[in-house]
Parts: sequence; structure tokens; C-alpha cells
Amino acid sequence: MFHNRLTKVYRHLAKQARRQQITCYRVYDHDLPEFPFCIELYEDKVYLAEYQRRHGMTEEEHQGWLESCIPTISEILGVPDERIYYRERRRKAGRLGQYEKLASEQEFFIAKEAGLSFRINLTDYLDTGLFLDHRITRGMVRDEAKDKRFLNLFCYTGSFSVYAAAGGASRVDSVDLSRTYLTWAEENMKLNVSAPRINFIHADVKQWLEEAPAASYDLVVMDPPTFSNSKRMKDFLDIQRDHAELINQVLRVLCPGGVLYFSTNYRKFQLDKDKIGTPAIKDITGATTPFDFQGKLFRYCYRITAPDR
Repeated sequence: MFHNRLTKVYRHLAKQARRQQITCYRVYDHDLPEFPFCIELYEDKVYLAEYQRRHGMTEEEHQGWLESCIPTISEILGVPDERIYYRERRRKAGRLGQYEKLASEQEFFIAKEAGLSFRINLTDYLDTGLFLDHRITRGMVRDEAKDKRFLNLFCYTGSFSVYAAAGGASRVDSVDLSRTYLTWAEENMKLNVSAPRINFIHADVKQWLEEAPAASYDLVVMDPPTFSNSKRMKDFLDIQRDHAELINQVLRVLCPGGVLYFSTNYRKFQLDKDKIGTPAIKDITGATTPFDFQGKLFRYCYRITAPDR
């Protein structure tokens, strides 16, 4: 059953990936309840994540079951067992898991996307360093970035910042609370662009926005975790509760007519338009969903334009 399903989806997706010259994409995501995997290709390597569930097996039985699945994945994807990296992960509502370090192997490699290079790690963290579901959104940012002052909030490993810089942004500021990910973002930038006015800012985004100058940016990306209660934060973050306040803070730092790309992968998210200080809100979730996430992506994406003052 698993062999047949994986063969079918891989044949279909691989054709589209080749046509679009994409080498990093999701192949399988919990298609069959009995095989709760997320499988992603990163060029010649495979990221295999198993969503935690009550499987009723002993530890030895589960290990045997897993070891029986890996040869199937290796055969169909044409990737040797030693290049399949396994992780067990919980299906989280938010992206809080990206900050949880699981190992210290420090095995990084470079993967390409749209002619740009990114450092990928398949061993140490729950997430790999590149959110594949925002492939289209990143391209939109690059297309709009020319001569713009760009701000990336909750920047993670800075992929949006790299795209903005590659698109000719006049200034690129990236803000995150994690020094680990800011360093990773800097390294990604160095692989691609060397230019003045590129800044990496270690700060609590909510607090930083309160102090940022008004009308100082033309283009902003904000892709926050669903929930965060880091001890380094002034206050905890709950994206459903706090999104309108955060968006309004961004609208304040945007110039008139400036654009915010706001995204969240909280499944039950409801945008509170009545509390947001602009009517120019466009749901672009469908338009930014890549071919390899069709029908299996739980995230929302909006293009929000600052009002004329």
C-alpha cells in the first residue's frame, strides 16, 4: 500500500519539479494514516519525519516497522539509505519546534532554490532551515524588492531576506530572538549577496516594533510562530490573540502603500479584519501554495497594503 502510494505521488511530483527546475520539494505528507511520514527531497538527500502517534507497537516493533519502510523510500526515490535522515516529530500547530535543538552533529550542506544557495541541516533540528511551502512567496518578494527597504520579522534562517537582497532591495533588516538562527541567516546571506545595508537584529519582535521608527520600510514579511513563551521575551506570543496588534505595528513602520506579507500556519486561525488598520487585505493562500503542497498545506498567507496617510 505504501509502495504504491509513494510511487504514484513521486512520479507525479517529480515531473512537475523537473519542469520547474526545482530540486527541493515535499514528496509525501501523511497521505496514508498507517504511514504518518513527511518526506522531503533536498537534491540528493531525503528528510524523513515521522509524526508522533499512538502506534501500539513496542520500541523494538516500531524500529522494525521503520526499518522495513526505509528500503521502500530508498528504492522509489533513488536515494541510498545513508542519505535518508530520519526524525520523529510532533505535529505542531505552530513553528515553535524549529527552536528545539535535538542533536549536535552540525552536518550542514548547501541546497539550491531559484539560483540561490541555502544551508540545510537534516540532523540537529525539527525543521531543516528552509520552509518549502513559501517557495512562491519568496519569489514574489524578490520580484517586488527592487530599491525597497525590506524588513523580515521572525526571520528564522533568513531565506526571505536572501531573496529580497537578490532582488535588489536597498536595505534588508532581519529580526529574530534566536541568535542561532540569526547566525544561520547571516551565513545564508553570505552565500548569495554581499551588499551594504544588510542588518541582523537580535530582539523580541513585539518589543522591537514598538520602538521602530514610523514609515521606515516599504516591504515587510512576517511569519511568526503560533505560540512562543521564551524567557527572553517581554511577553508571550499567541498569534490568534496578538495578530491584529502585530499587523497594526507593522502598518505603522510601513510607508504609505507599503506591503506586508503575513503568514501563519495556525490551523484554526481567523483574521480579525475589523481590528486591522487597513481594508487592503488580500488572501493569497491559494496563489502561494506550491504544487507539492496542494491539498495538504495548513497555513494562511495575506498581502496587506498600508493605507495612504
